[in-house]
Amino acid sequence: MKLRALALGILLLFGIGRLQFEQQLTLEHRAAYFHSAELSLDLRQKLGQMGFLAALSGFRAMVADILWIEANSAWQRVEWGRMKLLFDTVTSLQPRAILFWRESYWHMAYNASVAALEDRRHQPREVLRIKAQREYFKIGEDYLLRGIANNPDRWELYVDLGTFYRDKLNDHRKSAEAFTKGAKYPDAPAYVKRCAAYQLALVPGSERAAYNELLRLYKMGASEQLPTLILRLHELEEMLKVPADQRIPVATPQIKP
Repeated sequence: MKLRALALGILLLFGIGRLQFEQQLTLEHRAAYFHSAELSLDLRQKLGQMGFLAALSGFRAMVADILWIEANSAWQRVEWGRMKLLFDTVTSLQPRAILFWRESYWHMAYNASVAALEDRRHQPREVLRIKAQREYFKIGEDYLLRGIANNPDRWELYVDLGTFYRDKLNDHRKSAEAFTKGAKYPDAPAYVKRCAAYQLALVPGSERAAYNELLRLYKMGASEQLPTLILRLHELEEMLKVPADQRIPVATPQIKP
């Protein structure tokens, strides 16, 4: 008991000593898109006394890592509710660590949603299983949106969001918008632009815009003239009735001797 009290006292004194320094860092971090963790009463309740004081004392990264390990254990035990609580706490402590946002989204939108849909033993009614699946989709989407808000200088979460809309919600318009936003970042890979155009081609009424974008990419050279891009262009040429003399060449298969 005395050892616990001593540990709490040391952490508290260390935290007080760091307070002025932390306030200055907060101003600098916000100027650099660092939305630092809010040490609120809600977070205090999630972390407990020791964890909250550790976070206050500058050990946020360490506390977040420990809780992340516990979240992995919760996943192995299929404790989705506890896993979400831990994910919420970890992302609150380390909002600039996009790995936490991406993995939290993945576990909820993919693992938990699949488990909910297939859990006939606990929920025999399909309509309720689908409802539970949709709820996990929403939780996963929320992690990505909050992750983007805390990391506006990173493209990766936009790609995850575009993939989510494409694969889970079959919403090609939202998918195209997310990929398009991700593609605007200077360090985003070239494939992000192609994904945006591929999804745009599936949005009714946007075929011409998708064709123009894919044709622009095609004219950039061999690095962009990939099989999927060429296939999509041929499909759009047929759909838009592009004149034969304006169509891209049909690829000739190479026959090995």
